[in-house]
Amino acid sequence: MGWTAVEIKEMRGTDAMNTFRTIEWKNNRVLMIDQRKLPGEEVYVECETFEEVADCIRKLVIRGAPAIGIAAAMGMALGAGSISNDSPYEKFAERMRTISEHLAMTRPTAVNLFWAIGKMNRLISERRGRKVEEIKNLLISEAIKIQEEDLRKCMQIGDNGAELIRDNSVVLTHCNAGGLATAGYGTALGVIRSAFRQGKNISVISSETRPVLQGARLTTWELERDGIPVRLITDSMAGHLMSKGIVDSVVVGADRVASNGDTANKIGTYSLSVLAKHHNIPFYVAAPTSTIDNECLSGEDIVIEQRNPEEVTHMDGKRISAEVNAINPAFDVTPAGNIECLITEVGLFKKPYTKSLGRLKKKDQ
Repeated sequence: MGWTAVEIKEMRGTDAMNTFRTIEWKNNRVLMIDQRKLPGEEVYVECETFEEVADCIRKLVIRGAPAIGIAAAMGMALGAGSISNDSPYEKFAERMRTISEHLAMTRPTAVNLFWAIGKMNRLISERRGRKVEEIKNLLISEAIKIQEEDLRKCMQIGDNGAELIRDNSVVLTHCNAGGLATAGYGTALGVIRSAFRQGKNISVISSETRPVLQGARLTTWELERDGIPVRLITDSMAGHLMSKGIVDSVVVGADRVASNGDTANKIGTYSLSVLAKHHNIPFYVAAPTSTIDNECLSGEDIVIEQRNPEEVTHMDGKRISAEVNAINPAFDVTPAGNIECLITEVGLFKKPYTKSLGRLKKKDQ
């Protein structure tokens, strides 16, 4: 079921990766690709206010934990821009707290959202007594810096994780943890991209990821653009393919990692981890250290976002089910014991995660 070496070489071609912009700050506005329209249309949304950014996060115009964090930071910079330069620092700071709270309510599971908002709020508090105009400019610079650092981190995640991907292997991924979910390059797809760029003969199987189909719409779109061999399956096919020896490893992203290694990711990830464990297939999680929540002791403490049931009962606005209610948790939690390795920009973390991630926490203190 694989590709020949000649076909792989032709697909690799020149380095055409990152040919789109997930999100950027331009002319005091935030531009982001509308991921709801992909793969049919490549349309960009322009946000002039923090309310518009919040709406885009909530409605999945932009999604993926690192990308949401960048959007929130840029949303705060937009919000600051609407405040008069003549405002006293105290009133400015109070207004910014309101703006940050508005943005924080958009997606409860993705910890990068709160991490980025926290960085922006700390910048404000550390500039007490400075001119408001100066702080506003610093917030813009900080938001852009968060974006640039995320791209650098993703490329390092990719390079660190590539060593785990064997030559002549098939990698299964779930949802979209690619350039669309980050500043570019991606986490799980970053690992795949780096392995591919190193010349490894690999191919990818992407699960469709019901109900919003991020795997079918977004992951296949990204990989096809980069010339990386990819095939699409329905979510229910993964176990069958694993049982036939077709899958060699599983690499996914994360929206929050607890201090014990339990990981929240797109709904369906837990099931894949159980199947991988049963079939002795390594299951890897790729994420920046900003996704690790040291204050969260285990997966039991992770808030799981519940989304509109119509995402399950409808498709393109048309009902596909009988007139029944639906359950629609956006994420599930994969227990640490099912995860072979956590891949980050600072290296690989292995079990027991309480110990290995604990060393990372001490280093940051």
